[in-house]
Amino acid sequence: MREELRRHWPRIAITLLPVLLALAHATGAWRLTALERLDQLIYDVRLRATMPGTPDARVVIVDVDDASLARQGQWPWPRDKIARLTTELMTRQQAAVLGFDVMFLEPDRSSGLERLRQIASGPLNGVQGLAAEVERLAPSLDHDATLAAALGGQRVALGYYFTRTGTPSAKGQLPAAPLLTEGAFPPGGTYATGWNGFGASLPELAKAAPVAGFLNTLVGANADGVIRSVPLIARYDGDKAQPGYYESLGLAVYRLANGSPPVQPAFASGAGAMPQLESLRVGRLRIPVDGTGSMQVPFRGPGGSDGGSFRYVPASDVLEGRLGPGELKGRIVLVGATAPGLQDLRATPVEAAFPGVEVHANIVSALLDQRLLSVPDYAPGYEVLLVVVAGLLLAFGLSLLSAPRAVLLAAGVIVALIGLNAWLYVGFSLVMPLASALAMTALAFALNMSWGYFVESRARRGLVRLFGTYVPPQLVNEMMAHPDRYSMRAESKPMTVMFCDMRDFTRLSEQMAPAELQAFLNTVFSRLTNVISAHRGTVDKYMGDCVMAFWGAPIDTPDHATLAVRAALDMADAVRDINRIHRASGRPEISVGIGINSGVMSVGDMGSAARRSYTVVGDAVNLASRLEGLSGHYGVEVVASGATRELAHDFIWQELDSVRVKGKAQAVAVFTPLAARTPEAMEQAQQLLERWSEVLAAYRRQDWAMGRNLLAPLLAADAKKVLYQLYAQRLASMALRPQDPNWDGATRFETK
Repeated sequence: MREELRRHWPRIAITLLPVLLALAHATGAWRLTALERLDQLIYDVRLRATMPGTPDARVVIVDVDDASLARQGQWPWPRDKIARLTTELMTRQQAAVLGFDVMFLEPDRSSGLERLRQIASGPLNGVQGLAAEVERLAPSLDHDATLAAALGGQRVALGYYFTRTGTPSAKGQLPAAPLLTEGAFPPGGTYATGWNGFGASLPELAKAAPVAGFLNTLVGANADGVIRSVPLIARYDGDKAQPGYYESLGLAVYRLANGSPPVQPAFASGAGAMPQLESLRVGRLRIPVDGTGSMQVPFRGPGGSDGGSFRYVPASDVLEGRLGPGELKGRIVLVGATAPGLQDLRATPVEAAFPGVEVHANIVSALLDQRLLSVPDYAPGYEVLLVVVAGLLLAFGLSLLSAPRAVLLAAGVIVALIGLNAWLYVGFSLVMPLASALAMTALAFALNMSWGYFVESRARRGLVRLFGTYVPPQLVNEMMAHPDRYSMRAESKPMTVMFCDMRDFTRLSEQMAPAELQAFLNTVFSRLTNVISAHRGTVDKYMGDCVMAFWGAPIDTPDHATLAVRAALDMADAVRDINRIHRASGRPEISVGIGINSGVMSVGDMGSAARRSYTVVGDAVNLASRLEGLSGHYGVEVVASGATRELAHDFIWQELDSVRVKGKAQAVAVFTPLAARTPEAMEQAQQLLERWSEVLAAYRRQDWAMGRNLLAPLLAADAKKVLYQLYAQRLASMALRPQDPNWDGATRFETK
């Protein structure tokens, strides 16, 4: 594994780049706008995919729409008309709670009362009783007083807005007391957006209504202006003597509908860190909020009268008595405007032009259902952990795996990330970051594949140039999967080498014309080479009538000896097939001798500056060449060393002799493979091998008579077998000589 990592460290390093970028984003060291925007888009898609899409009959929107403006006149309507609307909803319709997503900032002068007073005290000051008559009519002409009277004693929440400017401005009147005082929060922290100005209802209206809530929603909007969260509380510090925290319209309406339960903030604290606002407890309801006191808005569905989330009733229908008595009984009613000219449309994840009043309706609905989303305080730590785990998996997995498996890994990581995120969202209502890990995965995969295409493909092409003429195509394909593992550099390693020579080639060549000889050699060498390649061998060179091949390089093959022996047996079969064809066509038959040896040898690109080749050298190679020359002496097609026999256990072996070849002082045991080792083949060969083993044992202890007696049945069964004839001659000649106490049973060969 350490070697694998060393080879792939450039690829691992380049894959770690997006991991480090994602980690910088997750830790906050370097926030990337693109990833923040991607997280917003993911949030929007996830929200739209999981919206209930069913109507909430508990909340009704009374809509100041285009039709209402056409029938009741332009906005703003006189306050007496708003009073009639209020009375109709709270008395005749018996609504549970009424909330106004409209504001009453200025006095209503539409009745002309102020103008009449000016005239009575001015130009017509001398008209007897005029001033008194105006004052007598004043109560009926004071529309603000009419609305205040309609609000009195009713469960109504008014709306207002906060501002923050260089010069604080205050218009109207805030609720008599804030929802929460400074004492409810740990000192020194920031727990909500701060404001220093406001625009609220007229004092007489503010006093008449039991509660009011601010309408600011864009505070919770992200940088793209889309409302995904809305503040439930806001801090007003314009009154330095008594700053406080005020509630939003949605929270005010919910509390009013549930008996105005108290609100208690809850905090998450870390070691040595300022406590962070985590939630608001409203009675028994826990509302998750972020550090600014904002809650995620779990929209029910598309907005507007055609959206299907809430019932829309035109305000003109209410004013004109088109609804049956009690039709809205027990409903929470919000009054708002969707007429395009009134500009109360907001951008949300659901729609680009979403009715502002319906944002508040969705908040009330979510609080009633307790269908609340949470961005937990441990979300940043979760994001860091996600990036680290997925990043390390990708850095090492993508670098070490093949391209198809790398694709599966990247796809699997993406599916796992999305699945985990969706599970947390659907199962636990947790809004967790996903963009950094998702983008990291995609970028890591792209960089990794680019590295493979532009860098490693070049290495693969070089590999083909280096080894394509030596190595079978299937091995080249294997090498191309890991081109960095292979080079022409010389190295010593355990391998198996083979020499295959055509016997009596001189006689054959003299019987053929040059073109015929060429075709003959090409046919034979092609068949033999195909067999070598099929058994993962590398053809070293062709030397006249000889083929040299080796196993174990450039690709490591632990079973190199087994592959070489299997190839030798198949090559012998291929020669027999060639001879059958030759007999049928009247051409001369051929025979081959094959020598195989295993051991440590040097392999690499060797030669002169003018001509080089990928080859093997060493004593083990020389011995294989000598063994090939012995095959004809023993009358077998394949001669292998004891080293090869020890490594190739899948065959039935017959020992031939112990030999001392030219240039080697140490004797070497030589064998020939009879067949692949199977139970049937072993049963057939067992008796022969046992008898032959006894012959060799008698021969080596110089018991010539016993040797002849043991050999006789074998020779009688196969009189033409050269090996048996050879030992019969040896036993006969040895019997004529005195025994040599120093003889080790080895046969010396002085020629190559």
